[in-house]
Amino acid sequence: MSGTVRLGKVGERLKTLLCDLMLIPGLSGYEGRVRKYLAGRLQELGLVTRTDGLGNLIATLDGDSDAPSVMLFTHMDQLGFIVRKIEPNGFLRIERLGGVPERALPSQEVLICVAPGRDRPGIIANKSHHATTPEEKYKIVPYQDLYIDAGFASADEALEAGVDIGSPVVYRPYWLGLSDQRIAGTSVDDRAGCAVVIEAARQIIEQPDRPTVHFVFSVQEEFNLRGALTAAQVLQPDIAIQLDLLLATDTPDMGYRGDIKLGGGPAMSMYSFHGRGTLNGTIPHPALVALFDQSAQSIGVPLQRSAHVGALTDSSYVQLVGGGVASVDVGFPMRYSHSSLEVCDLSDLEGLTTLLVEAISRIDDSFSLDRDDYE
Repeated sequence: MSGTVRLGKVGERLKTLLCDLMLIPGLSGYEGRVRKYLAGRLQELGLVTRTDGLGNLIATLDGDSDAPSVMLFTHMDQLGFIVRKIEPNGFLRIERLGGVPERALPSQEVLICVAPGRDRPGIIANKSHHATTPEEKYKIVPYQDLYIDAGFASADEALEAGVDIGSPVVYRPYWLGLSDQRIAGTSVDDRAGCAVVIEAARQIIEQPDRPTVHFVFSVQEEFNLRGALTAAQVLQPDIAIQLDLLLATDTPDMGYRGDIKLGGGPAMSMYSFHGRGTLNGTIPHPALVALFDQSAQSIGVPLQRSAHVGALTDSSYVQLVGGGVASVDVGFPMRYSHSSLEVCDLSDLEGLTTLLVEAISRIDDSFSLDRDDYE
């Protein structure tokens, strides 16, 4: 592989966490295996974990009770499919779960999740090239017309293998290193965020002065963006810091969307709006914009800015809990969102971790959330 930058201890830990997590399937609503892995890592740090009724994983680190409390959260689920029909000949029809791009599906490898040790590989079939008409060669096949070939000769054989209506299906868990710093994988969104929260927790624990921090790994973000709501309703944080991807715009097809570069450092969203099917998004609280700007400047970490339509995070709902939660989306640049192989840069994850630790350590009993102090 190319690349001359050697990872330090933090970078190596982040890489190990990210790569481990990308190999664990966890479709929205079926996050159990990911949750167990993350709970194990938190418990190794001495944190006590709990799971709410929806499946969110929560660990609380007590701090200054006079300072605003913080919910640092990221989602642990991934997008994929649900089996909707098993054909008599054993082929599987699927429903799309989350924003899966139909144009990138034929011939993809998938994993049908039955149970550890019993998962079944398969492929999304692509009609034989020699039999396609000229019109078909340039047509995007709707997902309803696609099917999975998992090697079954009959519906009974599929059922005997544990595959049934409702079985979760994900892209085949996989990762590869593109360079010493850059990683491609099946669920960088948002297993990279999970890795950063674990590493940030490791470092925040060592901070003598800190607010109370709730580390939350949320469920069902890719499904309906509301999984984190139940955690926020119980925790009632004053501040919500959400970690997720920020769209990298440094590829030939994305330059018009903004100025976010892979390897350019962590990023902060100044505006997000879905624009399709929901009137929701997040405009960050000015106190948190100032906090992250000042923190980045103080420690010399470059902080990129993003503003775009077309994506949404669960902060858009968390911010509406109670009398309102001061919220901000920060994250890492990522290429090729929602495809079977997304790409991130480990230096951005390391920079994001450093920035989070610095910003959270600055939240004390004098930290103001009064908008009139900023607007």
